Amino acid sequence: MIVHEEFASVLRGMAADASVIEEIVRAARSQSPPVARLPEEETRRHVALVLPVVLAREGDLAAAARLGADRAAQGVPITALLHGVQAGRSRAAQIAVVRGRAAGVPERVMLTALLELEPRVGALERAVVNGYRTAELELAGTARDVRFQVLRRLLHGEVPAEEDVLHAGLRPDGLYRCLASNVADPVQVRAVERRLAVCGGVFGLVDGRLSGLTPRLPDGLDADVLVVCAPPARLGEAAGMYALCGSALVAAEARGLRGLRELTDLAGVTALAAQPALAGLLNRTLLGPLNPDDSFHRELAATALAYLDHERRLDRTAAALHVHPNTVRYRLGRLEEVVGASPGTEGTVLDALRWWWALHTWLEPGE
Repeated sequence: MIVHEEFASVLRGMAADASVIEEIVRAARSQSPPVARLPEEETRRHVALVLPVVLAREGDLAAAARLGADRAAQGVPITALLHGVQAGRSRAAQIAVVRGRAAGVPERVMLTALLELEPRVGALERAVVNGYRTAELELAGTARDVRFQVLRRLLHGEVPAEEDVLHAGLRPDGLYRCLASNVADPVQVRAVERRLAVCGGVFGLVDGRLSGLTPRLPDGLDADVLVVCAPPARLGEAAGMYALCGSALVAAEARGLRGLRELTDLAGVTALAAQPALAGLLNRTLLGPLNPDDSFHRELAATALAYLDHERRLDRTAAALHVHPNTVRYRLGRLEEVVGASPGTEGTVLDALRWWWALHTWLEPGE
């Protein structure tokens, strides 16, 4: 039928629509807390792989099996995984009906088409489960799995038996740096883990990202990898360090940072990132007259931020911006004319912090 083909076209369009993928990602994460603890990009990656398999009937079910295997490696319970899959499935069906109606497809035709998809959906869910179970069997009982379970328990605040800690290659009285990374793809995880493992310690996917405990740090990492490391601490402090590393990781990611980063170096941006509402109030209070669509206003704000980043020194700011010091002075003066004040040489450290936070927030994309 022609109308049936129109609905098939709706489904194919959904499979390639980034906004649909985002809707399904949100649905899956909202209904499954263990899935929500994974990096959002990891959920998005799998939805983008699996959706065309069902809606556009493109590709095979290997993507679904990989989804199951990856979640097993990440320690997500199978029930939580299926809750996420089913929530995504329900949201996809709702979107399909709304779009089908908008395209003028009769209800009975949509119902028939969705029922015809059921065998495909069922096969996908079976592939997810099979991939999960296969990976689970491969991991079970191995020395690697034992070490991972000890790591997961330590980072989640549990206290493993001393013999388990020793079996994992850790010393109960040792000092270890906690690491949390932005690496979630199990294939990339293995490559990065090999780089980290030369320093000793235990690593694995905890809450969907490569994390670990190590007595010392590697020399370097790939340019696209971000790893936040805490200062050396006892194993009993590992859970607290892990939570701080996770918060710092989010703040560092938002600023596009990469490489090996000390948790203490990220203390400021991590603390500020925890108060987005206050940041918005501050930037409206200090910078309200600035127009984010005005390139000159953005230049003024960027110059003021650079001025604060370079210890409120005209010469250092000018060198960083490749302009004359008088240009910096002029822009700071114009900023004061527009907003009524500027981050000049006077004022306390906290005054400078208020300006830095407001300027940084205002200049962020989307502000």
